[in-house]
Amino acid sequence: MCTRYYMEMSPELRPFVEKAKRTTLAGRMIDKLEKPLKTEGEIRPTDMAPVIAPDQNGNPAVFPMVWGYRIPGLNHPVVNARAESASKKDVWKDGWNRHRCIVPASWYYEWEHIPTDDGKMKAGAKYLIQTKGSPLIFLAALYRIEEFQNLKYPVFSVLTQQPSEELKRLHDRMPVMLPENKIKDWIRPDHNAEDLVRYALTDVFIEKVT
Repeated sequence: MCTRYYMEMSPELRPFVEKAKRTTLAGRMIDKLEKPLKTEGEIRPTDMAPVIAPDQNGNPAVFPMVWGYRIPGLNHPVVNARAESASKKDVWKDGWNRHRCIVPASWYYEWEHIPTDDGKMKAGAKYLIQTKGSPLIFLAALYRIEEFQNLKYPVFSVLTQQPSEELKRLHDRMPVMLPENKIKDWIRPDHNAEDLVRYALTDVFIEKVT
């Protein structure tokens, strides 16, 4: 599962941030939604952050997007989608086939889930997780356009999958993290999403947050 990630203003991440800040959409979203474009620090559901998606020519570009789909009947945003079933569920199907994006981040956070005596789970320690050998992680996600007071703006939801053996002790899900050389393929609808998920990175660095 992925409900928090972190953006460290590193040389590798800065270009994505600067591109998002320069878009005219960022200004309109900031004014209408009354929320800032987050450029560093911990990113939470409903935050607006830089996301990689295709431009009109199908090439990678950076846009501001809000984290979480608004679903009628729910009082909270839906921030994750299961990769195993996204192609079959109405809310995700269009994104899976035609509207895919990548969320650049420095790392994501996960909380240890500990079983209690009554069979429930409680949150334990917080851990920082990132792929080994790279200063950034690239979270595979889906996006769609929502509307608020005549403003049409993009929102995204991060894909999750079964955890690696190393991460099973923390949680029963982990985000789909793709290698950088698969970004362009992922955001193009003429590439098969199911085939690309197989490239997901699972070799990770884990550090307990004190």
